[in-house]
Amino acid sequence: MKKTGTKAVCLLLSGAIGIGGFGLFPEAQADASAAKNVTQASVAAASVKTVPQIIKQVSPSVVGIIGEVSLEDMEDWDSEGGSGEEGYNLTHGSGVIIRSNGWIVTNAHVVDGMQNIQVVTSEGKSYKVREVYSDPLSDVALIRINVTGLKAAQFVSSDKTALVGEQVIAIGTPVSLSLRNSATVGIISGLNRATDARYRLIQTDASINPGNSGGPLVNMRGEILGINSMKYAAVDIDNTGFTIPAGTVQYIVDQLFDQGEVIRAGLGLELEESFSATVGLPSDDPLTVMEVLSDRARKAGVKEGDVLYSVAGHRITALVDLNELMKAYRPGQAVRVLMQSGGDIVERRIVLTSE
Repeated sequence: MKKTGTKAVCLLLSGAIGIGGFGLFPEAQADASAAKNVTQASVAAASVKTVPQIIKQVSPSVVGIIGEVSLEDMEDWDSEGGSGEEGYNLTHGSGVIIRSNGWIVTNAHVVDGMQNIQVVTSEGKSYKVREVYSDPLSDVALIRINVTGLKAAQFVSSDKTALVGEQVIAIGTPVSLSLRNSATVGIISGLNRATDARYRLIQTDASINPGNSGGPLVNMRGEILGINSMKYAAVDIDNTGFTIPAGTVQYIVDQLFDQGEVIRAGLGLELEESFSATVGLPSDDPLTVMEVLSDRARKAGVKEGDVLYSVAGHRITALVDLNELMKAYRPGQAVRVLMQSGGDIVERRIVLTSE
């Protein structure tokens, strides 16, 4: 996938071997508030650990994933291959234990097309994967091994806790399975990045390499901020990696657990964003309806050439914005949309379809 204007390739990072006042007076309230802030800051500071402490805490929840992929599929992988039996090459990635009874989250591109999948724990034990559930659109997958008593990782309670500039650690299996549970340190370089992904991502300069896919990006409290997924790779481009935020991972995982697949809500429209939004320039330009795909949208009066300004009161200027908003809805629900149609600004009610 080419990144417009940078001559950089955005690579999926799988690897191959050859995730109160209490009624006080104003002055007393101010003192109490200041004391509360000091206490909260002290608690937050106390919860921050050293890099070695974080690695020791989180590493038991990080696994290596290895399997076979055909030589034909190997052409789509972004790393060198190695020899295998019957025309197959071994490939590998990383994963994060999310339940003690064997459930692991990883990237869809790690396990899609992979056969005879094995999970290798941090202590070097190997287990055969029994179940695989994959969602390629989000690049999130769930796999299960038949073992209990695993150490499950702790994810952040909210993506809003992440801050640009805060120190983070990436843990995974770069380059070779023999390097599993390698750790690199960096910062959060940016939030809400719109790349070639369906949803917004976290950007980090922590070094991530082929094989790190599916591994975690961890804050200094030992919480998983997200699942490492891809990076820009080109001459003169260094340490520009991207992570699927924990909130998106949870959205996908919940549906995979509930129904074995992700059922997304959509407007039933093919939309096109402006040139400014496409190349990443600040833009207030709306989206244009290129095609009406659902009968529900057609019955609502939407036509080709209409312009979409907002959905459920939220201004929409990029497709990724709409995708993020739709995570809060399910097919069959109705939303109000503000559009321009035939020169008039109109509000329409669209019943959401499944994508």
